[in-house]
This record gives sequence, structure tokens and C-alpha cells, in this order.
Amino acid sequence: ALTVRFITRRFIGDYDPTLEMIYRHMAVIDGEMVHFEILDTAGQEDSLQIEEKIKWGDGFAVVYSVTDRCSFDEVMRLCFLINHLHSSPKRSGGSEQPPVVIVGNKKDLQFDRMVSTEDGENLSKALKLPFYEIS
Repeated sequence: ALTVRFITRRFIGDYDPTLEMIYRHMAVIDGEMVHFEILDTAGQEDSLQIEEKIKWGDGFAVVYSVTDRCSFDEVMRLCFLINHLHSSPKRSGGSEQPPVVIVGNKKDLQFDRMVSTEDGENLSKALKLPFYEIS
């Protein structure tokens, strides 16, 4: 839903969260036309699959649900994996890290919240990454 909203500027609540998709999109960023290929994962990958997807990416939004503590608990592991795979000497340019942002989704569901805003802020400070909560 987050990816579709970014591309269409509309919220579409009816989607299949187990379906992996690649979206292609163009947008003007800072006066320059940018072509995006966004891999929206289904979040059900095994270790080898997730490593291949991380190697494919040039930037990452690590998204968790504020209503799902398990998804939050995966954020640190994914961020470390991104850092490790993109600092590998096998990668061209090995030393430069890709942009990564941590996103807490479903902030409007206050009564179902299992992860506090403070938890997200503390994790982002520990990892030295930007953090946003969105709906």
C-alpha cells in the first residue's frame, strides 16, 4: 500500500500483501527526472532470497508495522544485512553505503500499537538512520 500510494498519490487499501511486485515510476526530484524501479517485497523471503534482493537495490526503505512487534524486531537485522552486503569488496565501489530509511507504518492505528514512536526513534539513533512514522 505504501508503494502504491507513492506512485499513484492515492491510498488503495485492497491489495495482496503476499504478492511481490516491481513498480516502475518516474518523478521529478530536485528538478531532475528520476527513474525508479521499486521492488515491493512480500516480506516472506528466506535468507538467500533476501540477500539477492538487497544486492539488487540501490536504496532502501525498511518498513515495519507499529501494530506488529515482530516486524519491528526485523529492522535491525535487515539494516545490518544491507550494510554488510553493500560494503562487500565484491561490490563495485564497495565502501559507499546506500541510502536507508526506517519507516514505521500504520501510525493511525493507535489502539493496536505495539511499537512506540520512542522505540522507532531509539533504533534509528542507534543505527544512525533517518526515521519516519506514517499512515
